[in-house]
Amino acid sequence: MGEAADEAHYAHCEALIRERDRDLWLACLFAPQPARRHIHAIYAYAIETSDVRARVSQPLLGEMRLRWWTDALTNEVSEGTRAHPVADALLDTVARFDLPRDELVALADARVAELYDDQMPDMATLDDYCRMTSAGPIRWAARILGAGPSPAFDEAGLALGLTRVLRQPAGSLIPADLLARHGAELHTNAPALRAALAELRDKAQKHFETARGMARGLEKGREALLPAATVPLFLARVATSGYDPLQELSEPSPLRRQWRIWRAARGVGL
Repeated sequence: MGEAADEAHYAHCEALIRERDRDLWLACLFAPQPARRHIHAIYAYAIETSDVRARVSQPLLGEMRLRWWTDALTNEVSEGTRAHPVADALLDTVARFDLPRDELVALADARVAELYDDQMPDMATLDDYCRMTSAGPIRWAARILGAGPSPAFDEAGLALGLTRVLRQPAGSLIPADLLARHGAELHTNAPALRAALAELRDKAQKHFETARGMARGLEKGREALLPAATVPLFLARVATSGYDPLQELSEPSPLRRQWRIWRAARGVGL
């Protein structure tokens, strides 16, 4: 692939993010321009893998699609892989910044759980899922920005991942041990289920507050935390009396979300 094709593939990644997740696209704008396209590549990969469930009629077909991504990350690059704009930009970014391929593979592997309706067994498993699917891209973005390892990136990712679970109608990602602790069942808008999700909300809030406190001590990479900046807005909605765990959570206004991202960026943190 020539330089023009490479640029087109990076542009494709940005367009995909802007279409699918405008808040994420806005958060990426605050990263330094040279790093921005590479951050677009890793988030485009996260979006591509998250979209697999909606694109297939059977779980096995979804597993095949996810296996294509793991093969692209672990095997010799083929022309077929390079012809895929997101894969091409992702592999170029991985090579330039020596991103941990095992972690990128783990993200695709974690998406397999989304293809089936098997209950998430416990809170520890959900935490691992959030570390792979939500914290992973934040860690990689921080590395692209020149930051060293910090628990702040995992804490922000856990807050973001748990909030994403709460934004969807209560389903199989809600851990069985959490439900059992409250005597709750899925598919019933009962006080017990709301109590279980309130515990999950409080856990997400604690992770966010921890990440915000740690952000002040970061020398580099604080812009990588910005995708989690809107977490408090969504958690506040979960806390309202009108919250229905059987329905997708309504979104705060775009203006409020944009303001929250801008304010966090001005503080270069959360």
